Amino acid sequence: MSSQWIMSFEKLMTEDEVKALRATLGAGAIVAKTKARQGPVRDQCIIELALGTGLRVSEVGALKLEDIDLKRGGNSLIVRKGKGGKTRIVRFSSKLKNLILAYIDYRDKDTEFLFPSERQEYMSSNGLQKVFKKWAKKAGLPKRYSIHSCRHYYATQLLKVSKNLRLVQVQCGHASPQTTTIYSQVLDEEIDEAVEKL
Repeated sequence: MSSQWIMSFEKLMTEDEVKALRATLGAGAIVAKTKARQGPVRDQCIIELALGTGLRVSEVGALKLEDIDLKRGGNSLIVRKGKGGKTRIVRFSSKLKNLILAYIDYRDKDTEFLFPSERQEYMSSNGLQKVFKKWAKKAGLPKRYSIHSCRHYYATQLLKVSKNLRLVQVQCGHASPQTTTIYSQVLDEEIDEAVEKL
């Protein structure tokens, strides 16, 4: 396994950093609604979706409304062309579902894609990256983070809560279980830190 796949605390947003990011996004969306602006409301949904599903940036951009089950009891989405062209179903929280519903109700573009772009049908990976970087900067996060950091955060949090590598592998669409085990290394670091405090 190459060094770039060794996870460490430096590559992961902390819970406090994510709280700051979410607070900044929330405040931005509230102000935007008072001024009938679309951008910050869309941006909040983009980043919350990335944090709450662990989707790859290309998967976020390609999402269509028909891919998301928002019916009563339906908290899931379909990734139709994930890595390697694979399809998978990803479940998410009721809180994220409510945010997506509110965003869809608020947005003013009639398009099949969840996140339309001003220049094309849907937002490119580069466009989504710029959205993340803008709000991360406003929230005071280090420059080293990218929208892919949301995927790392999601996978690590899911592993912490579930203690189930297979579950994380399925949700994130990892072809190999070995890819998923990189997140357990972070938990090992947490264990080391905890035992030193005993």
